[in-house]
Amino acid sequence: MFLVAGEASGDLHGATLARALSGLVPGLVLAGMGGARMEAAGVRILHGIERAAVVGGTEVLGRLPALWRIFRDLVRRLADERPRVLVLIDFPDFNLRLARRARRLGIPVVYFMAPQVWAWRHGRVRLMARDVSRVLAVFPFEVPLYQEAGVPVEFVGHPLLDELPDLQRAEARRGLAGKRALLVGLLPGSRAAEIRRHLPVLLGAAARIRTELPRTRFVLPRASTIPAAAVAGPVEAAGLEIAVLDGEAHRVMAAADLLLVASGTATLEAACYGTPMVVLYRLSALTYALARVFVRGVSAISLPNIIAGRAAVPELIQGRATAARLAEVALVLLQDDAPRLAQRAALREVRARLGASGATARAALAVLRESGHAVPS
Repeated sequence: MFLVAGEASGDLHGATLARALSGLVPGLVLAGMGGARMEAAGVRILHGIERAAVVGGTEVLGRLPALWRIFRDLVRRLADERPRVLVLIDFPDFNLRLARRARRLGIPVVYFMAPQVWAWRHGRVRLMARDVSRVLAVFPFEVPLYQEAGVPVEFVGHPLLDELPDLQRAEARRGLAGKRALLVGLLPGSRAAEIRRHLPVLLGAAARIRTELPRTRFVLPRASTIPAAAVAGPVEAAGLEIAVLDGEAHRVMAAADLLLVASGTATLEAACYGTPMVVLYRLSALTYALARVFVRGVSAISLPNIIAGRAAVPELIQGRATAARLAEVALVLLQDDAPRLAQRAALREVRARLGASGATARAALAVLRESGHAVPS
């Protein structure tokens, strides 16, 4: 069985799924592309995600040669090893091409954490109808969209409810901030381009917040996909005494009074902890222009707002994502209880809409059915 993830969040979901599969079928052989989490879960890593993670659009150009080499090798291995099923996890530009090759080889394809066809590039759903054997939907509203397009789909729920550690705020804060301090988490993203575009903005905002609220403490969890020097250098130059942690993003989410976070899976993880946040995102000018052409019918970019169907959390996108504006919005939330409490209430609603726990177990059973393995009763 092959599992293919291309980013840090996919590595987390792939690891949880791998453990569920191995628990149901002891001795199951798993291989593919992923990271340290998937490797620890027993997946034989053929290619590491650190060579693959990109944002998209123009950012992908610099990685094309490496991605092409990885793609060709995975196609060769699919042909040689003939896994009983190919499980794709997010990373759509790469994985949809791999799905097409797998279909031609007669290998069933299951898509877990499928592309957000409800947001942009609707043409992808036609490719999925042709090449994907089954989509395991994580949001209820995805099901009718895939059904309408003729894509076999099954709602399993969101795996985050199984993956997030149960962390209490007081325990998580220990060693990070005192009882009277305000703790702000800085989460710039897990890709190199995100660090380049977001970290200076976050550091600039932190400086402004510290000026207004000197008792504020800042902590930045570094994703495993980001070299330490890419974060340590800018943080040291900022001179703000920001604590940089290797990983521990979930601890920061649980501990913080406020998060300044790049749009992505981290926003949904933070929502599950009920932690107030301000979301930012910046793209290259060309990628942003392309996104405005292709994005349809979606007025928000952060998952909490999309799931809530309203502006549950503030979003600062592209030109509005400046240090000054980010600090301004953050200070309102830090200094006024009312909007912070209102956001916490909205985030509780978001978590409730993700369904019940056990999504990973349901996904594992669906993968086994598609692969032809006997499904445990």
